[in-house]
Amino acid sequence: MNFDDFELQNEEAPYFIGMMSGTSLDALDAVLCRFDDQKPVVIASHGVDFPDDLKAALLALTAPNGTDGYIKDNKLSFESELDVFGWASVFYGELCAQAVLELLDKSGISSEEVCAVGCHGQTVRHRPHWQFSLQLLDPNVLTERTGIAVVSDFRRRDMAVGGQGAPLAPAFHEAIFNDFDDKCTKAVLNLGGIANITLLSDGEREVIGFDTGCANLLLDGWTKRHTGADFDKDGVWAKSGQIITPLLEQLLRHPFFKKPHPKSTGREEFNLEWLDTELAKFDAQHSSEYAPQDVQATLVDLTAVSVANALTQVSADGGELFVCGGGALNGHLMARLSHHLPAWQVQSTDALGVPPTLVESLAFAWLARQTMLSQVGNLPSVTGADRSVVLGQVCFP
Repeated sequence: MNFDDFELQNEEAPYFIGMMSGTSLDALDAVLCRFDDQKPVVIASHGVDFPDDLKAALLALTAPNGTDGYIKDNKLSFESELDVFGWASVFYGELCAQAVLELLDKSGISSEEVCAVGCHGQTVRHRPHWQFSLQLLDPNVLTERTGIAVVSDFRRRDMAVGGQGAPLAPAFHEAIFNDFDDKCTKAVLNLGGIANITLLSDGEREVIGFDTGCANLLLDGWTKRHTGADFDKDGVWAKSGQIITPLLEQLLRHPFFKKPHPKSTGREEFNLEWLDTELAKFDAQHSSEYAPQDVQATLVDLTAVSVANALTQVSADGGELFVCGGGALNGHLMARLSHHLPAWQVQSTDALGVPPTLVESLAFAWLARQTMLSQVGNLPSVTGADRSVVLGQVCFP
């Protein structure tokens, strides 16, 4: 439907849908909301699991030359990485459409009442030093199946003006979480596959935001390999292990942690292959014995310490830290964050009235709204872009 059919200033604001599947590839999440004076009001949310064949393809595509083994073992006669990418783009679009239609059915809202879907797609390659980022999604499929406009490809416009194209959520965090009447320093931490922080502005200092390193993608991957579970629920398995201090110190020497911000990262730098290489180096230099849960405990502290180091660098005085993403549900990880950030009050975004698992999806609903209003969606102080720009491309029904 046409965006002009809506009166944005009316009390009956148009509905938007935000969709997100992060680097951890745990699920595809969708949220239906409306905006009252920029603040999101959640109507309904819905998640769908990735089919095994699509998840396998996405994991293969996220690793350079990772599709070689996937193509060999697959029965669909793929001939190249591009074949896998094209097939998975359509499959991903169909899965998104399924999630949207099920979400609408759950909520009782019709597609005609939804202005746009903000769908990030699945990042399969992020190379900010070459000014490109590749998100897998065929928005044409999603638009055709739902009859709703789709806004996608959010990163590349920012990169075209010199930015990292990531992280994108800080602009949303600033818009909905910042309360300038409260002078307490506030920061938002997203613990998805990758961890990123947003230090909200104080009226004088600009917003600061950047990726701090790995989070759930290593925690989930190591858990899956050794227990068969998709994730370590509440960090119970990690809590049963012992931190391997020399290994933690070694992992913290990864060059990304020393880079100045703005900066962003992904599976290209942090993956199980990297971890295996580091473990082999460690084993060659140390004779100590350890169990898989000890490595998991160490990975939890790798996330907590790298976040603490990054946050302390940009705000040494402490304040309130609000955590979102799947990691906010990991009690052991939250406890380790509190341990390493004694000057900060660590809590989930529930304290701000937004469920932690919905923040990222809501961010893309907000970004879609910004695009449809021809309003800027990036923050140059976060991404390093030369200027603010309208993000995303629109596929109209």
